[in-house]
Amino acid sequence: MIYLDNAATTLQKPSCVGQAMLDALEHAGNPGRGAHEPTLHAARIVYHARETLATLLHAESPDCIAFTANVTQALNTALCGLVRPGDHVITTVCEHNSVLRPLYRLREQGAEVSFVEVDDTGRLRYEQFEKFLRPNTRLVVVTHASNVTGDLTDLAFVSAFAKKHGLTLVVDAAQTAGARPIDVQALGVDVLCFTGHKALLGPQGTGGLYVRPGLTMAPLVVGGSGIHSFDETHPSQMPTALEAGTLNVPGLAGLGAGVEWILSQGVEALHEKETALTRLFHEKIVHVPGVKIYGSFDETDRAPIVSLNFGDEDAARAADILWEDYGICVRAGAHCAPLIHKALGTVEQGMVRFSFSHQNTEAEVLRAAEAVCELAEEG
Repeated sequence: MIYLDNAATTLQKPSCVGQAMLDALEHAGNPGRGAHEPTLHAARIVYHARETLATLLHAESPDCIAFTANVTQALNTALCGLVRPGDHVITTVCEHNSVLRPLYRLREQGAEVSFVEVDDTGRLRYEQFEKFLRPNTRLVVVTHASNVTGDLTDLAFVSAFAKKHGLTLVVDAAQTAGARPIDVQALGVDVLCFTGHKALLGPQGTGGLYVRPGLTMAPLVVGGSGIHSFDETHPSQMPTALEAGTLNVPGLAGLGAGVEWILSQGVEALHEKETALTRLFHEKIVHVPGVKIYGSFDETDRAPIVSLNFGDEDAARAADILWEDYGICVRAGAHCAPLIHKALGTVEQGMVRFSFSHQNTEAEVLRAAEAVCELAEEG
């Protein structure tokens, strides 16, 4: 089997991830709910995960990191906690439904939303950010990298725009956290949402958000916190403010171990390997007749994703053939990002997405490229 569906979830994890999860299952209690060793052990596990993520993202402190079940919950927490009826939000057509659907619901509640478009290659039309600015604009939310095309958003540009106009910047880093260097302070990001099960090499059911110090938002969920139990309102200090209920301690143990492994290897080195594998695959298929590749490859700095189609062939059928005949795992369809498919004309056909990890080998990439060539020849 050749696993090239890493944009959905990474499959090959460092062995330390599973070992950490097993240790937590066997020895960790409930963090913050006691003073005995099992609960203290759980608290240390959670703090270690916060600390490693704060280091990876260059956050001001571990307290800036709050945990959720996934990036979808993190984005819902940020958007629903910051946007009010009458507010205007600027976003893009590149967004995942984890951004779009909360915004649509907020729009039903009285918020307004504008969508920055893309050109024929999938590049954002950055001049539209100023065009969409309104007196009631409160927030900008963008994906750091499209999960469909792999194209990066110029966060330096968007951050400068947000700061110029006093707007809050929320970033969906589902495809980039752990896969490339991110410095939230240097980039001027107010909220950065991440998921654990992709490039951060953690298990499914983990995720969270970085929140800039001084920024407050209404919590999505309130309830038990382990502190201030007689207060009628949920604690307001981070990270407890956004973490009601018992955390997924075994999952966070695995996430912390995954991020620690990334730090030990160097995120820059891992990013370089993924970029090289992506470039190799693209170079082998870019001139194959009948293969249409989506996104802009003029710049080498992009997410490790190559999405394509074989003529007019349905993307789902092509993906089935890749699995059944070649043992290659890819993703086909709309990838939960409908607006970019509308922009690129692939609503009916979908796309076949190859997504790479540093766990992949050159031999796997070359075999996948060979399979693409053979499928294209068969027409």
